Amino acid sequence: MNLKEKYQKQVIKGMKEEFGYKNNLAVPRVLKVVLNIGTGKAKDDPKFAEVAENTLKRITGQKPVSTKAKKSISAFKIRQGMKVGLKVTLRGKIMWDFLTKLVTISLPRVRDFRGLAPQSVDKHGNLNIGFKEHIMFPEIKSDEVEKLHGLEVAIMTSAKDHQEGLTMLKLLGFPFKEV
Repeated sequence: MNLKEKYQKQVIKGMKEEFGYKNNLAVPRVLKVVLNIGTGKAKDDPKFAEVAENTLKRITGQKPVSTKAKKSISAFKIRQGMKVGLKVTLRGKIMWDFLTKLVTISLPRVRDFRGLAPQSVDKHGNLNIGFKEHIMFPEIKSDEVEKLHGLEVAIMTSAKDHQEGLTMLKLLGFPFKEV
């Protein structure tokens, strides 16, 4: 069962029982998933940006958009308009497929994984996960990897607070540590 079916059959019912929602549309839902890679290393190594772009293409199936610096920061040798990252936004069916793959395949492949920290859900119910290595995704073959780099996954929800978002994500099957 993929996560969209699980959301429709189990999560809505569980959230209505726990929070007392009267309507299915009042239950929080996942709005979008954003994957980011910072390309600060590309100043010194021009091939790094190309490797990061190919990684995001393979993981998501979409071409990433480059993000630019909004202002200059002299301490980091960044000028306004300089490319500093790559991002991909997933919505709809592709988003649900990615979340299913993340929960069932990728998170269990993370080295020394003990669960997600409940503090990684912010006060608006959004989950942010940072990975030090991108090789836990099944599309990435570890013998083909030239350079390791980090990756951030931000899962945006329509939850109103931390507890709503945390409960919804737990019911979806995200493995959180027990505090």
